[in-house]
Amino acid sequence: MHHNIVKIKQNIEPLRQQIINHKVYSAISELEDLQVFMEHHIYAVWDFMSLLKALQINLTCTTLPWFPVGDAVTRQLINEIVAGEESDLDADGNVKSHFELYLDAMVQCGANIAPINHFLQSLQNGRDFAMAFELADVPEAGRNFINSTFETINSGKTHLQAASFTFGREDLIPNMFFSMVNDLNSTQPEKVSIFKYYLERHIEVDGDHHSHLALSMTEKLCAKDEQFWLEAEETTKLALQKRIDLWDAAYEQIVNRKVLV
Repeated sequence: MHHNIVKIKQNIEPLRQQIINHKVYSAISELEDLQVFMEHHIYAVWDFMSLLKALQINLTCTTLPWFPVGDAVTRQLINEIVAGEESDLDADGNVKSHFELYLDAMVQCGANIAPINHFLQSLQNGRDFAMAFELADVPEAGRNFINSTFETINSGKTHLQAASFTFGREDLIPNMFFSMVNDLNSTQPEKVSIFKYYLERHIEVDGDHHSHLALSMTEKLCAKDEQFWLEAEETTKLALQKRIDLWDAAYEQIVNRKVLV
């Protein structure tokens, strides 16, 4: 493994541990708690796809006429990841993106998908992000998460996009969360089975094979430029902090709901 990748992994470990050991996971004990979590997490699921497509746009040819763009191995890496994320299979064998699969899980669970759908519809209708956030009443932490990701996307710097994708989105889900989902699924499979399947696919695809591909992509893009590696680390730290903030917001809403109940 490249020494700079090892260095980034070491330097971001405290932030990763904050996420892995976040109190939001232990706060989820009921279906209603999971609904709140999903209503926050969906914004990270969506802008993950946007970050991925930004990499594909910048690292491959997506315009006409076609020309070979960049490094052939990097093209292969990003195209393989896109295929897996954008065109996976659900439990019934239907082709769906991981975002669409997550929406299905939210519907089954009883979570509210109106805000994310309203947000996306507003963007499709030409609204800017600020207006779309307001119209859909997107949680503040969700807004900040998306804004931070799109600052990286709009920088046009592929090494930063790759770093955020690789280190800021790698597998950060603790075993206790899987245990909680399995427990809920054992008593309410009609409500949780799709989400359980989503998590299993996340581990099987995103957390294993795709993570190795993403590491190779980041190494190629940063190459021997030490400034690129420094910038990549700072971008990664910011992405992880925004994830912590999003989890904080979900935790606060879960706790407040239980107090009100």
